[in-house]
Amino acid sequence: ISSGNLPAGFQLFQNYSNPFNPSTTIEFALAKAGWVTLNIYNILGEEVAELVSENLSAGSYKYNWDAGGLASGVYLYQLKAGRFVQTRKMLLIR
Repeated sequence: ISSGNLPAGFQLFQNYSNPFNPSTTIEFALAKAGWVTLNIYNILGEEVAELVSENLSAGSYKYNWDAGGLASGVYLYQLKAGRFVQTRKMLLIR
């Protein structure tokens, strides 16, 4: 969590590094406090990880995800915060 200026809007940033093996960082910004979920899905839409499911304050956040045990391929990560929903793709290469 970083302090200082609060984000003007909700944002889900591209993960880095991408492609990744075995872990990557996902960042997002919240304009206001609320219930937030950040989930990872395989290309079939099956949930493979839940990184966040809690009330968070407005601000910027970073989460590290270790895909240990999962196969190479495209994965989707989705942030939901109130009515804001955004999904991005990332690539795991073993």
